[in-house]
Amino acid sequence: MSNTLDRPLHFLKKKAPFNPEVGIILGSGLGALADLIESPVVVPYEDIPDFPKSTVAGHAGQLIFGVFGGRKVMAMKGRFHYYEGYDMNQVVAPVRLMALLGAKYLLVSNACGGVNPDFSIGDLMVITDHINLFPTNPLIGPNNEVWGTRFPDMSEVYNQHLIEKGFEVASASGMNLQQGVYAGLTGPCLETPAEYRYIRNIGADAVGMSTVPEVIAAHHMGMTCFGTSVITDLGVEGSIVKTTHEDVVAAANKASDKLIVLFRGLLEKI
Repeated sequence: MSNTLDRPLHFLKKKAPFNPEVGIILGSGLGALADLIESPVVVPYEDIPDFPKSTVAGHAGQLIFGVFGGRKVMAMKGRFHYYEGYDMNQVVAPVRLMALLGAKYLLVSNACGGVNPDFSIGDLMVITDHINLFPTNPLIGPNNEVWGTRFPDMSEVYNQHLIEKGFEVASASGMNLQQGVYAGLTGPCLETPAEYRYIRNIGADAVGMSTVPEVIAAHHMGMTCFGTSVITDLGVEGSIVKTTHEDVVAAANKASDKLIVLFRGLLEKI
């Protein structure tokens, strides 16, 4: 185990009421799910030794232990981004801590831009694959063989069984789900029209500034991953409009109810 995680791991072992089964990451404007966690034990990020601090509006900065969908969960209400100035080890530290505390599953969400012309603002997209366009990777550097292999296979990063279960939940609740490939970029600026075209041309359906590093780290440590993107703006040629972070958060807030139904139903099935 990396010494950089010794202190936060020791601290969280004392704070956690149990070993979590599932880790949950809630993106911009998607924190409403955290308010529905039963018997919550809330740990502010600033209380955790050697832990990053969330600096982005729409990210509350809390770890929450409790029960959701009948499962013991450890939820991040707000995540860390590479563009905040953190290195990749800091960005993925919470995911590694989830795994070290016992979580076998990771459910991750984000707010992102859609580049698929069939998408609309407010859609939920199940992530079937990703493209890493970050200039680095959380696995660069010495490999901890206790955590995972030096060269992890990436042929099925987003678990097909969970994807199928997610669509079953959506069908039963009358929810329309999209699916597609997520491209991860550094940000923090939103994409130019030429960049949106490039992202679409290389095979992506949505683009955002998170998720990819966290999922790589989780997959490396043997966690089973499921990802969902909320389409909060469109980068489709002819439909691109000026977008602010406040617009993104507002659109994500409106879609929170659908995310809650999807994640709760999925946890009840695994």
